[in-house]
Amino acid sequence: MEEVDRILIHSLRQAGTDIDEDVQSVKQFSSELIVEAVVRCLRVIDPGLGSGLSPTLPPGMSARFRLGMSLAQACQDLGYKGEIGYQTFLYSNEPEIRSLLMFLVEKLPRESAEASDQPAGKSVLLQKAIAAQIKAQLALPWLPPSCRLPLHPAAQPRPDTHGTTRSTSDLAELLNSFGGTTTGGDVLTKGTRFTHAEKFTFTQVLISLSIKLMLNARHFSNKSFQHYRGELSNSEKEDTVRVKKQTIDLLPDAENNLVKLHSLVEASAKRVVHLAAQWEKHRAPLIDEHRRLKELCSNREMESSRKLSEIKDLHDKIRQSAEEAKKKEGLYKQLITEYETLPKDVSRSAYTMRILEIVSNIKKQKEEITKILSDTKDLQKEINGLTGKLDRTFAVTDELVFKDAKKDESVRKSYKYLAALHENCTQLIQTIEDTGTIMREIRDLEEQIETENGKKTVSNLEKILEDYKAIRQENSALAAKIRDG
Repeated sequence: MEEVDRILIHSLRQAGTDIDEDVQSVKQFSSELIVEAVVRCLRVIDPGLGSGLSPTLPPGMSARFRLGMSLAQACQDLGYKGEIGYQTFLYSNEPEIRSLLMFLVEKLPRESAEASDQPAGKSVLLQKAIAAQIKAQLALPWLPPSCRLPLHPAAQPRPDTHGTTRSTSDLAELLNSFGGTTTGGDVLTKGTRFTHAEKFTFTQVLISLSIKLMLNARHFSNKSFQHYRGELSNSEKEDTVRVKKQTIDLLPDAENNLVKLHSLVEASAKRVVHLAAQWEKHRAPLIDEHRRLKELCSNREMESSRKLSEIKDLHDKIRQSAEEAKKKEGLYKQLITEYETLPKDVSRSAYTMRILEIVSNIKKQKEEITKILSDTKDLQKEINGLTGKLDRTFAVTDELVFKDAKKDESVRKSYKYLAALHENCTQLIQTIEDTGTIMREIRDLEEQIETENGKKTVSNLEKILEDYKAIRQENSALAAKIRDG
């Protein structure tokens, strides 16, 4: 238990508990130190749960009882399953306090606040940089794209604005031709009321002229379309007239012309049949080749799709491996930072030697226990063998002596002595067994006495009496105040 107590004390000191160097065991913990250690651990585990608890015992007994009940409730909220109450803190015993502190130390977070505040890797730095950049951009006022860069009057037009530039130049030429004025900065200069009225009238004239030009252009386009449509109708009529004229020319020799037409039709039909037969000859191998190529193409598509799925699976595995590698790298860096923040004065070899010593002691104890158990089994076997041998020997002796006791008086006395000896030996064996049982009970009672001494029952009773007296004094003081009031 000494090693366990040292580990507990070291963990409590790291949690912020002020423990003197003289304290080397949980047995030396006072009620004030127990309350402080529990409150410090609760604040580290759950700040919201331990922030309202005081690490020092108040002077009043009722306040102490309330604090003890609050601590017990907080420990139960964390999941402590053992028996706990205000008496655990005010009238403590060593086993209960050790189990409670072990539970709280196991609940302490493994990573410290300093390690959690430090960056874990490049990904965290990149995220912070992105967040800072976004925050800086959000702080700036929004401007439309056309206002973000200064407009220079001498800038060259872009390639996609030739139409706009050309239309602007045409408009400028039109204005120059009609009014003889120039565009640009002169138009925007200030003038008198007469000049403004003149410009307004000139603008109205320009608008009316542009409307007239648009109407004339539309009328001209309609006329052109009608003329083109008339030309198309004339060409169709000429074709119809030509066909009818050729038909009329064939009418005088109609029979010969019909024979010629029939022969031409038959020749055309035969030629079509011949071409169809030739096409079938060429078509069959082409169809087979097409089917073969189509099947080959489908096989290649299936193979390519299979390979594509394999490639996708490989990409997914690579991405998962990369993410896992990043996580492990971040964890590695976090562990490195945590290792750097740990105190370097603690020797790892010392802890290793202590652990090895504890393991060797446990092995020795196991060997001794095994040896004792084997010796006990051997003794029990020997006792059982001797008891059986004794019973058999007594039975044989009793039978032989009993036969001779009927004839001889001295043998009869010997038989009585034999029976008395057997009875005395049985009583002696029973006495030895009872003595062993009593010795075991004595050892159990001694262990119970040591356990009760560890619970500090006497000191706790004295504390209870003192607290009882203090409560009576407080009650009497309150009663006096009530009477005076």
